[in-house]
Parts: sequence; C-alpha cells; structure tokens
Amino acid sequence: MRTLVITQNITVDGSIEMLTDWFSPQEQTSGVLEELHRQDHESDALLVGRRTFEALREYWPRQNDDATGITASLNDQRKYVVSSTMTDPQWQNTTVLPGDPVDQVRELKQQPGKDIVVTGSITLCHTLIAAGLVDEYRLFVYPSVQGTGRRIFPDGYELPRLCLLDAKSFGNVTYSRYAPVPRADATPERP
Repeated sequence: MRTLVITQNITVDGSIEMLTDWFSPQEQTSGVLEELHRQDHESDALLVGRRTFEALREYWPRQNDDATGITASLNDQRKYVVSSTMTDPQWQNTTVLPGDPVDQVRELKQQPGKDIVVTGSITLCHTLIAAGLVDEYRLFVYPSVQGTGRRIFPDGYELPRLCLLDAKSFGNVTYSRYAPVPRADATPERP
C-alpha cells in the first residue's frame, strides 16, 4: 500500500493558512530545497484540493527561470485534484477526482506506486486526517507567528501520539517528520 503524506509549511504557532507573507516559495534555503527534492524522488503523485491546485497552476508553470527546480518537478509530477466542479484541469499530467475524496484516496493508496503527497488543501487534509488515511506528516516550520489562520488538524481532532521519524534544521527553518502511533482501540480501516 502506498504511503499518504501531508507535507506542509507551517508557522511556529501552527498555522498552515497563509494570511500574511511568512512564506515565499522562491526564497527557500538550499537545505529546504534539497529536502523537498529528496522527497520528490520518493513520491510519484501530488494530491490537492481545487483551490490549491488553481493557485499552483497559476503560479508555477509561469516561472520561466525557476532556479528552485519546483516548476519542472510539478510539470512532470502526476497530479490529482479533488473537485466536484472542475472538468478540464488545464495542466499536464492531471486527473480530476470528482467523487468522495475518502473513497478516491483509498483507491489511490491501493494502486502500485510511490508516496502520495498532499500539500496546502486544508479542507482536504482535514477530511483525510479525520478518515485516518494519513501515514505521515512532514512539517517545515518557519520562524513566524501569524496569530490566526487554519491549522493542520481539524478543530476537536485528537491524535494522542505521534512518532518522530526525522528532524533537521535548515537555518531558521526546522523540519520534522512524524507518523501516527496506532491506538490499541482503533478500528481497522475499511477495505
């Protein structure tokens, strides 16, 4: 079964919603970019919601002199966009998933392949987290306090324990990789 990973840029106070200018995709340190590209080699699918997809599609393909290498990676990457309204994604290698995202992602996880990465897409992340489909959380923490904004976990959601798999520091940015620790009383995932 494929691993479903949520990768997020996050503020020190836990916000992943970018309401201020605490994050710029073009101003990444070489260490952060190396880690992102390392993870790109372990994945072969990007899963996003419609709004995040549209933001990515409007920004990255227009970067003609992209020194980060993210444009080339995204153009080549297999992309899945969860949307009940989109019919033509207008970006190469993209498939629209119009049905129930939980069922669609369960099917994707069963297919052969590498990691499936979700980024941005707060509503989709909350749905996948609540359904127990997330296998890893990869967080790039930026030294900023936004004071507001939606967070990675839905309100009221409790995950008693996470297991730290990796941690690194890239100048002012820290990176942590976690996996949920299965609860003894958890119900098995439905097939």
